[in-house]
Amino acid sequence: MHKLVSKLVIYRNLPADNLLFPLADICAEFESGNYKKEVLVTKIYEQIHRLLDVATIYGFNKNLWHNYLTYLLVSCENPFSITCEKEGACNGTVNQFALSDFQIIKGLFDYDFAPMEAALGINCFSVICNYVSVPKKERRYNKNISEKVQDLSNAIEEAKDAQAIYDLVTGFYKDFGVGKLGLNKAFRIVHDERGMEIVPISNTENTVLDDLVGYEIQKQRLIDNTEAFVKGRKANNVLLFGDSGTGKSTSIKAILNQYYPQGLRMIEIYKHQFQDLSAVIAEIKNRNYRFIIYMDDLSFEDFEIEYKYLKAIIEGGLEVRPDNILIYASSNRRNLINETWKDRQDVVTENGIHKSDTIQEKMSLVNRFGCTIYYGQPSQKEYFTIVSELAHRQGVPMEDDELLAQAKRFALQHGGESGRTAQQFINYILGKIEE
Repeated sequence: MHKLVSKLVIYRNLPADNLLFPLADICAEFESGNYKKEVLVTKIYEQIHRLLDVATIYGFNKNLWHNYLTYLLVSCENPFSITCEKEGACNGTVNQFALSDFQIIKGLFDYDFAPMEAALGINCFSVICNYVSVPKKERRYNKNISEKVQDLSNAIEEAKDAQAIYDLVTGFYKDFGVGKLGLNKAFRIVHDERGMEIVPISNTENTVLDDLVGYEIQKQRLIDNTEAFVKGRKANNVLLFGDSGTGKSTSIKAILNQYYPQGLRMIEIYKHQFQDLSAVIAEIKNRNYRFIIYMDDLSFEDFEIEYKYLKAIIEGGLEVRPDNILIYASSNRRNLINETWKDRQDVVTENGIHKSDTIQEKMSLVNRFGCTIYYGQPSQKEYFTIVSELAHRQGVPMEDDELLAQAKRFALQHGGESGRTAQQFINYILGKIEE
């Protein structure tokens, strides 16, 4: 194995914590004959332990060794894989190195661990190559990545030669992308000792727009804008504003699920992170995806100046916002920035500034959103419709009159009539039934 791995060219730059290189060193130590059995077995079990950790995170099954090799292929960002992401397989001298690497990958897929197991008296490699995983709930692992990796792994197992693997892997890059931005659909911003990093959100809600009862006009406007965006046409930044609990955030989450297969990705960012916006955009602007930068519950008080970063990014800075990036925000405020009656008094201050200028400054942010969609609190009739529909979908065994009477009392005690209150009421009823 060590001889194979040492000849990798394109895929040599694997993550520092990969298992392939340590396992190759273990195999080289075994083949040299110069080893202590107990020490070598301990090293092997350390790597098996790490492999099981990865398999648990991604829900791998059957041949964990093949799954892991495939995971390395689909997560390794390099000039070859990123070019294939944009263009698919293409001609060039680099293909000679790619085919050589894929021949090595085939050798790793076919590697026989049996002599090592027989000599050391272990069977761990046989176990991981014929593994039966414990069924897990979807929220406990990244199902989206798991299914894609295992499907590609199964296909590579059947590949006859390096050319067949080349076709499979480059086709995967073109269809699904490469690395964290290709495999995942949602991300957040974190800071560590290395600085700012975009990290995947492993488990997201499988919400669809039909889950939101009502608001058909609002949902259609959101669909129209997003569909134009993912198809490469002109589209606007979007502000969803209105009453609390009316489905603004749910709509944005659902739009991601609907258009993820067409290359849509979403990065969640908070206002204290707005100073990172330029760095985020620099990292994603040349990738073959459409990115929505999502800002939930966006609003600013008088003393907060983070909105100035946002204004410059949306429109007004020297650098043009890339075509593959839009900003979607939700807010309970229409004006985003807190406005007082004092701002509306058009008088000149002692510093010579018109108070009306303050209003223009505060309105200038919301005016940069070309699509604003209002989500209002439902009427009592609409609230009862939402409750009835949710009860029907989730199998609540209760007569309509009793259901609506309890829903009305629940709303009085829990912040008024809204879609969120309706779902909370249904959860309450289902909990009582289960009890």
